[in-house]
Amino acid sequence: MEQVIDLRPVTRTEGRDFVRRYHRHHGWPAGFLWLHGLQDPAGELIGVAVVGRPISRALDDGLTMEVTRLCTDGYPNGCSALYGAARRAALAKGYRRGLTYILASEDGASLRAAGWEYLWTVKGRSWDTPSRPRTDKHPTEDKLAYGWGAWPQLAKEAA
Repeated sequence: MEQVIDLRPVTRTEGRDFVRRYHRHHGWPAGFLWLHGLQDPAGELIGVAVVGRPISRALDDGLTMEVTRLCTDGYPNGCSALYGAARRAALAKGYRRGLTYILASEDGASLRAAGWEYLWTVKGRSWDTPSRPRTDKHPTEDKLAYGWGAWPQLAKEAA
């Protein structure tokens, strides 16, 4: 018999604690619009999706959402369930397109399973510059953009 996983609301504190514990390479984002939680049959939190405005100012048009963090404790199909839920909620709220980025070393199977498509590649880079020295707290490898909805040419040029 297949185990059923369910969506559930998540508080900011629950989401922040879960992301800090389980996300492989990023901490809690600076802001968000909404959160989705995923629970196992016993009611335990097994995944969190953090949805916000696009990080790129050029893509922040009021009609585009971005999944800025998504992580699970490894529960099978959890990532796909959260990406699908984020898309359905965004459409219900009137968003026209969605976006997320993964590391080039990740395969994107969960995104494709949830109906998201590869959009473009973003060259990896450091935020450290002589005029503003910084310590990189994130991977600097290339990123792959995945999304859904109608993407104007401007989006690909902004990446």
